[in-house]
Amino acid sequence: MLQQDKQTRKLLLGYEGREKMRAAGRFNAQLLDHVRDFVKPGITTAEIDQIIHQYTLDHGHVPATLGYLGFTKSCCTSMNDVICHGIPDATVLADGDIINIDITSIVDGWHGDQSETFIIGEGSAIARAVTQAAFDCLYLAIDALTPGCMVSEIGDTIVAEATQRGFTVVREYVGHGLGQMFHQPPNIPHFPDRKSRQQRLLPGMCFTVEPMINAGSRFAKLDKGDGWTVRTRDGQLSAQFEHSILMTEEGPEILTQTERGPQRGHQF
Repeated sequence: MLQQDKQTRKLLLGYEGREKMRAAGRFNAQLLDHVRDFVKPGITTAEIDQIIHQYTLDHGHVPATLGYLGFTKSCCTSMNDVICHGIPDATVLADGDIINIDITSIVDGWHGDQSETFIIGEGSAIARAVTQAAFDCLYLAIDALTPGCMVSEIGDTIVAEATQRGFTVVREYVGHGLGQMFHQPPNIPHFPDRKSRQQRLLPGMCFTVEPMINAGSRFAKLDKGDGWTVRTRDGQLSAQFEHSILMTEEGPEILTQTERGPQRGHQF
């Protein structure tokens, strides 16, 4: 128990660490706002990646995904049936596609991390519905958090909402602690499990909430060809939204809120 307490204390940020995380989150949101004007029919996912890469370097920061565990790009672009970790390439965006753009920036040694799903053109009814569900699940989960609450509040909230809408929640991939490391404790599953019912979110902890919502089955499959791309097993659509969160003494603080992106309550 003593060792566990020491490990927990290492995750609790003081004033300086919180300010560093706020700065990282602000830049990451600024970057996402910059790229959104380019996300339209005719652009390739590789071109989106290059825009993100150059903007990050131009501002003196580092794309966290570039070279991370061998990943070769500066963001993830996950289209249609891709749940997460899509690799930017020559694929061209077309009317009717949905695409999740996931960006993580290292700012003065600290990480900002978020993602947003874009609907290209009008989108089908199911594309809008699953995107709306992922967006609403994100904010409902954040709103359920209080200082010292169990991690499972997140999963309980997301599963209940997604199920009510006829959708499913991915279990193989989860949110995570965030700070000077890209991925650190605590794990943030978007479904309730035994460990999440034992782990508390204490003031000073930073973490991501990033529900991945599938239109069909919850099950995922990894593309063995590239070792990264994760797709829905049944080929149906998947949508995701993500924020970096700082738990404060007053409650959860969103560190990656964009100025020009969809705000709480947005309807797709």
